Amino acid sequence: MENGQIYAAISAAMADIYAIGKDKYNQQQGFKFRGIDDVMNALKPILTKNKIFTVPQVLEQTREIKVTAKGGELRYSLLKIAFRFYATDGSFVEAVTLGEGMDSGDKASNKAMAIAYKYALFQVFCIPTKEMTDPDGESYETKHEAKHEQPKPQPKNAENPAETPTNYIMRECSNIGMDMQELSRVRAALVEANIVRNIPTKEMTMQDAKALMDAVKANFREAS
Repeated sequence: MENGQIYAAISAAMADIYAIGKDKYNQQQGFKFRGIDDVMNALKPILTKNKIFTVPQVLEQTREIKVTAKGGELRYSLLKIAFRFYATDGSFVEAVTLGEGMDSGDKASNKAMAIAYKYALFQVFCIPTKEMTDPDGESYETKHEAKHEQPKPQPKNAENPAETPTNYIMRECSNIGMDMQELSRVRAALVEANIVRNIPTKEMTMQDAKALMDAVKANFREAS
């Protein structure tokens, strides 16, 4: 239905929603985030009050098996999901989001669906947070762009005394085209498979950081 109660219901719900802070902390990567539990606990009474409910539909699914150097398997799932937010008169709005998940067991798709739903809620209800950054304030160098730049000559085995483990990890991720969210998922899978140690980034030495990135680059390849 193109017209109906859903628009008024969503507007009323937005008036009741306050900022949801990033209260969860990723020990591995050292950043804060808003968990799906935080979002659902905040929105459930508001959605109930305004008589809004959600029906998901998986539009596309991509599943892969990643093989570690030790022969273990990690299941990767990418879901494209349409979430319809209904009012009681049958009117609805639809949001389509993507979710990615990785797990050594059978929870990869569950994780992907939870992430997709969380970001659908963020977009539909414009849920604010004090920590939000503007994408226009960030820029990244792709591997294709980097090929056209002349590398700066450096002596072999030269160490940069000012480089921190965190800076090293970010630089290596940029070199292989991996963002921090993807690294977090990959690292969690490596820890679960006992390939790397579970050490908070802020407590890492350079040796720990190099071991992590070596494992990320060496242990993941598509199963043939």
